[in-house]
Amino acid sequence: MRRLRTAVIGTGFMGRVHLEALRRVEFVDIVAIAGRELASAKRLGAGFGVETAVEDYRELLDDATINAVHICTPNASHYQMAKDALLADKHVLCEKPLSVSVEEAKELVDLAQERSLRNCVCHNLRYYPMVQQMRCMREDGDLGEVLVVQGTYSQDWLLYETDWNWRVDAKAGGALRAMGDIGSHWFDMAEHLTGLQVRSLCADLQTFYSTRKRPMQRVETFGGKLLTTEDVEDIPVHTEDFGAVMFRIGEEARGAMTASQVSAGRKNHLNIEIYGTKGSVRWDQERPDELWIGQRNSPNQVIVKDPSLLKKGAAGYADLPGGHSEGYDDTFKQIFRRFYRSIVEPQFSSEYPQMTDGLRQMRIMEAELASHRSRHWVDVLND
Repeated sequence: MRRLRTAVIGTGFMGRVHLEALRRVEFVDIVAIAGRELASAKRLGAGFGVETAVEDYRELLDDATINAVHICTPNASHYQMAKDALLADKHVLCEKPLSVSVEEAKELVDLAQERSLRNCVCHNLRYYPMVQQMRCMREDGDLGEVLVVQGTYSQDWLLYETDWNWRVDAKAGGALRAMGDIGSHWFDMAEHLTGLQVRSLCADLQTFYSTRKRPMQRVETFGGKLLTTEDVEDIPVHTEDFGAVMFRIGEEARGAMTASQVSAGRKNHLNIEIYGTKGSVRWDQERPDELWIGQRNSPNQVIVKDPSLLKKGAAGYADLPGGHSEGYDDTFKQIFRRFYRSIVEPQFSSEYPQMTDGLRQMRIMEAELASHRSRHWVDVLND
């Protein structure tokens, strides 16, 4: 398999996650890093053995030897960076959300299609082996017809008024925070697992802190709760801490979910439950190697990840034998491996979320915001 050259734009939490996972894709070389602070990009590059570091990402796009770029920057910058990269004929892997508006997302989808470039939106949470097991069970008819989909994505890292991250600022993160940052992961997984689309929804959003105390210094994702500095300023907040959504999915199925960044004790609790006419399944990201299977007339089960015992379609998402845990960082390796293989082998099916999936989540988010503001049910438009 021919080697590919890639660059990472962004030096924060997600930039480091992508760099670590890329080192595990055997035929990909990381050749450059771009960051808004050149010193940070150089330090990060030195740690990963990447010699080229730049402050302006457009310098990377001028390099004809670079095949693809990873966009790991704040949400509001995704659209322009992705657009510039596509126009430079680079394959693009972008962190979610794809943009901060449906119009921007649609433009990127059309541009990628026009230029026949591979594109991916990093809904990596699909790639836990037990999540894929759930999908295969539904496809094989083990669950019957889907009746109910429900769950939550709950965290506690923004519980206090003194907790701060760029996502709090709508100018950087977009109008929706909890629903955009983690709620979009939940809905992407729900549609991926069930094979159904959300048709309409009713959303209620809540901002518990109308102001937050922003540190004068730069704060890493999940790092704000470690601060003890008194050097802060009060900043008005217009993004939600919590959201609840009822929804109709497919022709008859119904669902409900919550997304919260103020749930004490919940570190990264994505829980999803699917109830069908034959059986049900439940998965929790904080216990990723386990899958609960529910039955009406026989004992329930909890199975543990073992690729030799998983369904054929799910086994390929696990690289380690039973008893060897695979977690968050492994999901990035799985999605990157498939993305880059599709570049090398054009005939390879795109087994990863693309910009069309990013547009899909933007349409759901648009409906959530409209529903909250109108206090009514709102239809989710299809492409």
